Amino acid sequence: MPDLGPRAAARRVHVTRYDFRGNRLRLEGRIDAREVILRLGGVAQRCALEPDPSGQAKFAFDVPFWPGKVELVIPDTGADGQGEESWVLPPIGRVRLAWEQLRLTPVFLWRIARHAHDIWRWRHHGDSAAGIRVKSALGFVGQSRGATLPSDFLRDSSPTEPPTFPGIVIVLPVFNARALLREALARVVQHTDLDWHLIVIEDRSTDPEMRPFLRDWGAGRANVTLLENDANLGFVASVNRGFEAALRRFPDRPVVLLNSDALVPAGWASRLLAPLSDPQVASVTPMSNDAQILSVPTAGARSDLPPGAVGQIDAIAARMNPVQARAELPTGIGFCMALAPHFLTKLPRFDPAFGRGYGEETDWCQKARRLGGRHVGIGSLFVEHRGSASFGAAARRKLLDANQAKIERRYPSYPRAVDRFLASDPLAAPRFALALARAGALQGEPIKLWLGHSLGGGAEMWLRKEIASELRAGRRCVVLRVGGPVRWSIELHDPLGLSTVETSDRAVVLSLLKLLPDRHVIYSCGVGHPSPLEIPALLTELSAGQRLDILFHDYLPLSEAYTLLRAPNSLREIPEYIGPRAKSRKSSRRSSTDELSDWESAWGTALTSATRLQVFSRSSAEIVASARPDCAHKIDCKPHHVARPAALIHAPPGHQEGSPTAGSVLGVLGHISVHKGAAVVEALGETFAANGRARLVLLGSLDPRFHLGAPNHVHGPFEPLDLQMLVARYEIERWLIPSLWPETFSFTTHEALATGLPVYCFDLGAQAEAVRAAGAQGDVLPGPRWPSDIDIDRLLGAPAMQRWVA
Repeated sequence: MPDLGPRAAARRVHVTRYDFRGNRLRLEGRIDAREVILRLGGVAQRCALEPDPSGQAKFAFDVPFWPGKVELVIPDTGADGQGEESWVLPPIGRVRLAWEQLRLTPVFLWRIARHAHDIWRWRHHGDSAAGIRVKSALGFVGQSRGATLPSDFLRDSSPTEPPTFPGIVIVLPVFNARALLREALARVVQHTDLDWHLIVIEDRSTDPEMRPFLRDWGAGRANVTLLENDANLGFVASVNRGFEAALRRFPDRPVVLLNSDALVPAGWASRLLAPLSDPQVASVTPMSNDAQILSVPTAGARSDLPPGAVGQIDAIAARMNPVQARAELPTGIGFCMALAPHFLTKLPRFDPAFGRGYGEETDWCQKARRLGGRHVGIGSLFVEHRGSASFGAAARRKLLDANQAKIERRYPSYPRAVDRFLASDPLAAPRFALALARAGALQGEPIKLWLGHSLGGGAEMWLRKEIASELRAGRRCVVLRVGGPVRWSIELHDPLGLSTVETSDRAVVLSLLKLLPDRHVIYSCGVGHPSPLEIPALLTELSAGQRLDILFHDYLPLSEAYTLLRAPNSLREIPEYIGPRAKSRKSSRRSSTDELSDWESAWGTALTSATRLQVFSRSSAEIVASARPDCAHKIDCKPHHVARPAALIHAPPGHQEGSPTAGSVLGVLGHISVHKGAAVVEALGETFAANGRARLVLLGSLDPRFHLGAPNHVHGPFEPLDLQMLVARYEIERWLIPSLWPETFSFTTHEALATGLPVYCFDLGAQAEAVRAAGAQGDVLPGPRWPSDIDIDRLLGAPAMQRWVA
């Protein structure tokens, strides 16, 4: 960390982080002040602080970076409250920036070369699938993140399979928790689908009613053995008594170690024992709500279940293909663990060194591994575990820490094995399906299920805020994504974490999402899906008997040209609504009119069944009502809220540090694709380069098929809170929204207006509506009228633009 000298030490300024990564500067530390300012290249950002009792406070800056002087400033340090005290930090500057660019350039060029054919197909043939592959390779679209689901992962029912073993022995240590024990025993009797013998070891509970209860419960049951410890021996010694009795009476039967706080579902035993048909398998453990690496929805995270939920969740587990829902584990988990008889014969006891418990099954499993044994986890069985019912959470934590240290001393490679398992998560697919079932069992209201794309932008920012709102309220929600590297991606957002799976099979999508018994289906944006006519049918099927809302972040529900653009530089007419039409079956070759009919028919079913059609501007409401007058009564116009950018301390008047050129600066926001006006930006950039009297700064990115040369500049991605700082850094004077389609709601227009600078846009859609509503802040330029072509030269010659272009 940089040394700021004796003055900083006197003021107790301590920098704990100062680095440059991903085009951003991060500066953190502690300081003896109530306010601190970061000044970067003359542009400053303020951070108000809350000092602790010692007078110091933590500060943190995360801002867009550009080479220049970096200062940390405490204002108002003079006796009269004027002046400032500042420290100049060592430059990260151009050498580090150049190294970052140099380091990334070969990777970028290699990716470009590898996808040259896709780039050619995307540019010259409009191949959207090729475009998605290119965007994914260059980082514009998220890479594949989730487990891939096979088509036969879930079966329609829970088939009855022949048992691997005719019977089992259940070893059940008991210490207190009598109410829960009563339920656990009832479930063993009711749900065990094999011949069973139960060995209960009562470990001298402090509850005086425990032994009388167990004696009464076991009376007359020939398949129950009750062992009573004369003194409290602890969990491990009690288990060893049970193992000894099991091996003596039933040496050829598998033994299931079952905690007294484990609640088994119907038909559990045969599924748990199935992997033991492999002679190399030493132990089998099911998934649970509290089973360490086998926990659902997130490994290592414990969660509670309401009464009855275990049966609802396990009904899904029972439908899983048992082979595909199986994986090798670094260790079994002792809350419900089946042990193969030939391995238990070789290792008949848990190590007494683990005392009252925790870690003893891990020790046994590592010893079995040395004998050639394997340990298997299965997602085809879900057992509820109400952990810590005997010992309590605090005692459990203490035992876990002490015994984990023993395990790591004995088996140094074991922690790495656990890390490898968690990193790859071979049980991600069954964990996800069980998490969906759990979400349906936990939530007392319909779960929001959005269909969205993977392409970023304003709709994605809105969706992230909606997801965050659900999570803050303790609710779970699901996003079905299209437009990514895989045909379908399903995200489950849970307060305990995010999990994702992917598939190319529509049937798998339906079978998974129908695990949610109550769904509120919301279409947000389906742009990017290679077969968009699949979407309305999917929405209709998912929302059968449920609520469906269709949001118009695009016009895909009205036309296959979701922007209403027929070609890069022309707009198509709004599709005319002419009611239901019968499809012609006389010819296998269809005209464009027939294709529109197919589109209207498919989407018409979804629009008709929808509860609400939500639009975000009056312009969009008019377009939707014009195209679908039969659904006009469902239209709800509710514009998005766009937060104002963070306040900024501007650079002094006339400050020019870091400015590449003087003159007018026109700003453009966002990822500028073809329909967002990439051709307009490129033409403007060429004009500015030719006359030298202005320049264009793009805060965002430009479609790689277009170019913006010097003196113009592409900044790259940025965070909305950075906007005012970037305006000051580049000395932007006004904005242009170059979009060529009638946007349903323009986030970038509202973000630009919020800066207080003039905003210009074409006379189209929600962007023009927003600029007009802002009054004097900018102007609406003469733009294309349906169905006339866009003439770039005519637009550049518009009087409103000539005031600062010429």
